[in-house]
Amino acid sequence: MKVLITGGGTGGHIYPAIAIANKIKGEIKTAQILFVGTEKGLESELVPKAGYNLKTIKVSGFKRKISLDTAKSAVDLACGLKDSIKVILKFKPDIVIGTGGYVCGPVVFIASMLNIKTVIHEQNVIPGVTNKILGKFVNRVLVSFHESKKYFNNDKKVYLTGNPIRKDFIKISEESSKEEIGAKEDEFVVLSFGGSRGAEKINNIMAKVIERTHKDKKIKIIHVTGSRHYKEVMDFFKEKGINKDVKDSVKEYIYDMAKYMGAADLAICRAGAITLAEITAMGIPSILIPSPYVTNNHQEHNARVLEDKGAAILVKESEFDEHVILNNIYELSKQKDKLNTMAKKSREIAKPNATDIIYSNILEVLKS
Repeated sequence: MKVLITGGGTGGHIYPAIAIANKIKGEIKTAQILFVGTEKGLESELVPKAGYNLKTIKVSGFKRKISLDTAKSAVDLACGLKDSIKVILKFKPDIVIGTGGYVCGPVVFIASMLNIKTVIHEQNVIPGVTNKILGKFVNRVLVSFHESKKYFNNDKKVYLTGNPIRKDFIKISEESSKEEIGAKEDEFVVLSFGGSRGAEKINNIMAKVIERTHKDKKIKIIHVTGSRHYKEVMDFFKEKGINKDVKDSVKEYIYDMAKYMGAADLAICRAGAITLAEITAMGIPSILIPSPYVTNNHQEHNARVLEDKGAAILVKESEFDEHVILNNIYELSKQKDKLNTMAKKSREIAKPNATDIIYSNILEVLKS
């Protein structure tokens, strides 16, 4: 079986694609899997690291306002369509799977026009523009939230699956994770991060939080800055004269995130769909700071699902500061019952078998 998977730009589109690829490869050893992405997207780093071949095409997203960039994007789209045809005709896939991002547009569209089986997966409550358009052409649409179904006009081909996550996030021991990251059994471990590329506002606030808590032996904060912001954050600590004291608390990037999540009593993060799938699979209470810079404000809609069910505390970026975070950290570290309830609610939201459900859908489409 030949499977072409396309999705890119951010980890939120790439990690689900890799999880799906791993499932297919695990079930069908002879399956040939090819990824299609762009050179500029994070997929150019993450896909080869996961052990898969990546073909790149030239395509870029359209800005919401018409400008000179619109003409460039139109030219890039034409190139992307042409490149997609070449890749598809050469690889001859049995099925094409899209996991979001503008790179999916030309690849999945061309596949559908060539009568190749096509499936798209939408991670967020509110679908992206690309997936909304592709929903009209593909054989099946897989969604992660029940609330997403209304955005696609054909209920017969929309199926609820949840978000696929890597196995690492399902089978992990909290005790061994804490030991591996050097956390003491009685420490309250907080893991904070701003997504695969980092987030400046979260970095600035968490730097101040770490400055205030780094001498507290009962609180252990591990913050991931993202490669673009690491030096800036460490320079802040250097100015404060505590850079050596906090160096173990600040990470540029974490590749084995499951281990650190497994050790966390609380997560402070954005509300990207895959992040939420991972923290709910592990039953982690969270403070969610949705990014206000994403299309359709979809992260806030994602976060509200967890907040409404008692699994998370939602803090808008406009209300986000070190005092809010410090108060919540200290309160939750002392209120074990509340923390345990949040953890329980978090697990109830999780769909740990999402990858299996997606795989079943893929097989059904192939047989149809």
